[in-house]
Amino acid sequence: MRTKLAAAGLTLLLGVGGLALAPAAGATTMASAPRTAVATAPGFDAGGTWQLVQSNDATPTLNVTQDGSGRLFGTASYSNVVGTIETGSVDGSSISFTIGWSNGARGRYTGSLGVDRRLSGTTFDLNNPGSQATWFTPRTF
Repeated sequence: MRTKLAAAGLTLLLGVGGLALAPAAGATTMASAPRTAVATAPGFDAGGTWQLVQSNDATPTLNVTQDGSGRLFGTASYSNVVGTIETGSVDGSSISFTIGWSNGARGRYTGSLGVDRRLSGTTFDLNNPGSQATWFTPRTF
């Protein structure tokens, strides 16, 4: 903004003297500057063994490892079904991961860390999006 005002004053001053200024080719203003997304550092460590209590009466147990950039790795089990975390991450207070289950289901989980330090969110089966549930963790993070 300050640069625009200074340039306008210079244009006016030079315009009175008989000269005119045009903006430099390729000049950008603050309004047209490109915006970039910035990833937030992990706000908590989701590593360890913990359970998801789901509204559809499923209670899978996860064994999770988290690296320094927030990426999640690990396994899950429920009843006689096992799974692997295909992708996952912690970004600030948000968590998301996809579990590929041995029965063919692929659960997509998204959630966030609450003020009570518990995770909660929603899940759905990527192969059957109508199959949805809410979830929370009894464990605090």
